[in-house]
Amino acid sequence: MPQPPPIVLSFSANDPSGGAGIQADILTLASMGCHCLPVITAITVQDTAGVDDVMALDPGWVVDQARAVLEDMPVHVFKIGMLGSVEIIAAIAEVVSDYPDVPMVLDPVLNSGRGDEFASEDMVSVMRELLFPQATIITPNSIEARRLAQDDEDDSNALDLDQCGVRLLHMGCEYVLITGTHENSPQVTNTLYAATGIVRSDVWQRLAGSYHGSGCTLASAIAATLANGLPVPEGVYEAQEYTWQSLKAGFRPGMGQYLPDRLFWARDEHDSEEEDK
Repeated sequence: MPQPPPIVLSFSANDPSGGAGIQADILTLASMGCHCLPVITAITVQDTAGVDDVMALDPGWVVDQARAVLEDMPVHVFKIGMLGSVEIIAAIAEVVSDYPDVPMVLDPVLNSGRGDEFASEDMVSVMRELLFPQATIITPNSIEARRLAQDDEDDSNALDLDQCGVRLLHMGCEYVLITGTHENSPQVTNTLYAATGIVRSDVWQRLAGSYHGSGCTLASAIAATLANGLPVPEGVYEAQEYTWQSLKAGFRPGMGQYLPDRLFWARDEHDSEEEDK
């Protein structure tokens, strides 16, 4: 029997557009050679333009989904995306605490690309308290980083991203990757922070258009690289490269945002084969 691929358990919401959420995780992880265990946290009503409604599942259902597969298969990495409620955050924190040696990638999804809010202040507070101390790496965009790092006296829009990185590390995570897609800059700069300071800062060509599921893709790609045995700094770079290529090859199937093409490499190979005929 062949050896199974690395296994990643992903907690996230269902997205019927197939662009973000658990669908993005499954596609990305499969594309990068991993097997995904998809644990649904919420059901959403959304399309490529935005989110109309969210129904969080009962936390017991979330726990039961996770426990069932964890008792059956070895998991190499946890990936956590959209969570849905304070109670679900607490339930997931309890589950992953039973596996302290399994790396955990946390994408703190606070809003949709259109700005629809996914996380209340109570959810942000519980996420900081219960999940950040268990995270190997968190992957906020610059807007999320400022919101997560601010205190009551801050103007979040004035917070420096390096300052945000330091504050987030002090909440207990091992690494923080802050992405710069939402910054007003000609290029996109993504910066990885650790207790020792800036580990790496990578600059990418800014692509035209906006994309649905880019953050999910990046976090899942990082989970895949870790599951495949790469150290965090190298894995973060490889995941960014994969994500940028998937965005470059993105397509617009509806009336809203572009979707990343997470199987861009398969279509590249097909095109090359057609040219050779």
